Amino acid sequence: MASWYLGKIRYQKEDEAGRLKTINETYLVDAVSYTESEARLYKQIVTDASDFSVTAISRMRLADLFSYEEGEQWFKAKVIYFSVDEKSGKEKKIVNYMLVNAEGIQQALDRINESMRNFLIPYEVTDITLTPILDVFPYSAEEDLEPEIPANMRPLAEVMAERVQAEGIQTENVPAESA
Repeated sequence: MASWYLGKIRYQKEDEAGRLKTINETYLVDAVSYTESEARLYKQIVTDASDFSVTAISRMRLADLFSYEEGEQWFKAKVIYFSVDEKSGKEKKIVNYMLVNAEGIQQALDRINESMRNFLIPYEVTDITLTPILDVFPYSAEEDLEPEIPANMRPLAEVMAERVQAEGIQTENVPAESA
């Protein structure tokens, strides 16, 4: 199950009049910890400003995230599942939050219903709100791949072996009385 973190960044950008304007942006990151989410934010976000800082990171409880090709805005939906408690026989409401990208509220509702059409438990979408999220960075296995070592760098073990070999040659050339 994904752990989602809401990250907020701040940077300054020059506007048309030449004045510096402070820009605040919000992103959603799939990570295992606050530390990893901060590192992924710094890695993923490229701004016009050379200098930006992460101002806040908070956990976002999401049951599901529905991503579509089209849709610039991210909407958070409150979905209530109705289930029956086996012991008491009473109806139980389970609240979950979901995120979907769409062009508007109606499209967000349609996409949630489309994504949940195979869901067997009855549910009701009670709220849909526009979020300030600009982009979502889900986890991808490609990020775990080791970066390629540049040609001008060598493994430390190789360098240390050469050093030991060079020092061994130097001590062999030293006369016995001075050793």
